[in-house]
Amino acid sequence: MRRILFILAFIGIIASVYAAFIYAPTEPQMGHIQRIFYFHMGTVWVATIAFIIVFIASIIYLWKGGRKWDILAYCSAELGVLFLTLTIITGSVWAKPIWGTWWTWDPQLTTTFILWILYIVYLVLRASAGNDTKKAKYAAVFAIIAFIDLPLVYISVRVMRGISPVVFGPGGGGIAPEMMNALLINMAACTLLFIILLLERIDLERMKDAVAKLKLSEN
Repeated sequence: MRRILFILAFIGIIASVYAAFIYAPTEPQMGHIQRIFYFHMGTVWVATIAFIIVFIASIIYLWKGGRKWDILAYCSAELGVLFLTLTIITGSVWAKPIWGTWWTWDPQLTTTFILWILYIVYLVLRASAGNDTKKAKYAAVFAIIAFIDLPLVYISVRVMRGISPVVFGPGGGGIAPEMMNALLINMAACTLLFIILLLERIDLERMKDAVAKLKLSEN
């Protein structure tokens, strides 16, 4: 199963690059720099999925306990922060030549930055907790609270429009069919990449637990 995912992700990444740089037409006003939009949207899509997983896994961990849910939340949060960092970087690279600034404190970018900070804080809290179950649960509570900012990001871009364009949902401007196809391909490729990275990261965390138990048994 893992091998199939690797193959699909590899094909997806190649297809996403082709779709973004060759298949999709050049945007008439922004030019070629607009092509970064496909990767930008792919990373923010994956970050959203990652933080939803953190939210759900944290609730189940507080409700039922179980190290597997703690691991899932922690590992997904790591990848969520990684992909959100890529979102911020690609957005800044795209914004500079088009809007003349690397960053502006409009509502969506501000709430996105807060989201990024919140989940970094969660990672610090969870890492410092170690094997302390009580502290790990405190970190889970913080992760649940941090999730509140995620809907605010999506609401802010529609209610208080900034420089970021809206493609999906109410208030979206829409794009050419070829651009939409390229976008969906990139989102699918990023999703497959996220799944593989998450599975690998979970395996690493489980291996770390196994090594810790082995050391305890030897002592």
